[in-house]
Amino acid sequence: MKAAVCYEFGKPLVIEEIVLDTPQANEVRIKLKACAICHSDILHMDGAWGGELPAVFVHEAAGIVVEVSPDVTLTNVGDPVVVTLIRSCGRCFYCDKSEPQLCEKTFRLEKESPLHNEAGQPMFQALRTGTFAKEVVVHESQVVPVPADVSMDSASLIACGIIGYGAVVKTAKVPVGSSVVVIGAGGVGLNSIQGAALSGATPLIAIDLLDHKLDVAKFLGATHGFNPKQRNVAEQVLALTNGRGADYVFVTAGSEMAMHQGLALLRQVGTLILVGMPASGVKLAIEAADFANDSLHVMGSKMGSTRERIDVPKLIALYRDGRLKLDELVTKRYPLEEINEAVAAVKRGDAVRNVIVF
Repeated sequence: MKAAVCYEFGKPLVIEEIVLDTPQANEVRIKLKACAICHSDILHMDGAWGGELPAVFVHEAAGIVVEVSPDVTLTNVGDPVVVTLIRSCGRCFYCDKSEPQLCEKTFRLEKESPLHNEAGQPMFQALRTGTFAKEVVVHESQVVPVPADVSMDSASLIACGIIGYGAVVKTAKVPVGSSVVVIGAGGVGLNSIQGAALSGATPLIAIDLLDHKLDVAKFLGATHGFNPKQRNVAEQVLALTNGRGADYVFVTAGSEMAMHQGLALLRQVGTLILVGMPASGVKLAIEAADFANDSLHVMGSKMGSTRERIDVPKLIALYRDGRLKLDELVTKRYPLEEINEAVAAVKRGDAVRNVIVF
């Protein structure tokens, strides 16, 4: 099968034929129909967290199940599914605590990649999925069936980009009437906007360096949008919150500057939620005395606290009801052969979500 392979961090991907193993115990093979490009994938391809090479990247996809091992019970051949990076056993300490994204079990696919070149050399399956390829083999816990009438390119966004929604609704549990700031209006940030809007947040303030993304944020429910290159964001947030600062600030951009900006926008007893994944080595410096005196809270949100088999159907229902926008988040569709152009557009900030379609 064809896949986009990374041989050197920060360099263009190479399209070539590779070999995919047959599914083993509790594993499934999916013929992909669409995969979305997340900014985390680009950071990974640029070497932000190191890792093994050669590798096949990307983790946000949807497709059709074409093969299952005999012991699979969670899906069937022919099912349209969302493919996620959340791999869970359902029985460990964290799974019992309804935190499957933190599952403690080590799976076969953690130790053995299902990807090889034609000479037998293993290729790293990045972020447990490696969906820059026409097919993938993953653990059955990583797939969730979706209705056949949901388009695959829109369904692929649910695999990760929609975690911004979960960060608001599930991790922070934002109450109605809360003031919310979202820093970063990319795919995850815009879904944080959607989650906050559906939660009844007001004011709901988007912050981004690109005006066209602020326009999308307002379309999705933001009451205000500010570009820090053009406006003093702290002054604007204070003016909209009676001089106190925001109840909740969601940082969906994985940058040190964005995290510190988020802290500066909180009110006393406010909550900072870190959603975007920064590169290794990025630190958040906190003035401990101020932090204690103001009773501030900091939370992390891994994959939006998502429980795929429970939450994906809820998200699909919101989408089909018109309350959750997915189609509008797809900027452009590309064939696999144009993968480098699709990635470059995301890097430039031209796209909310570019999607590779097969």
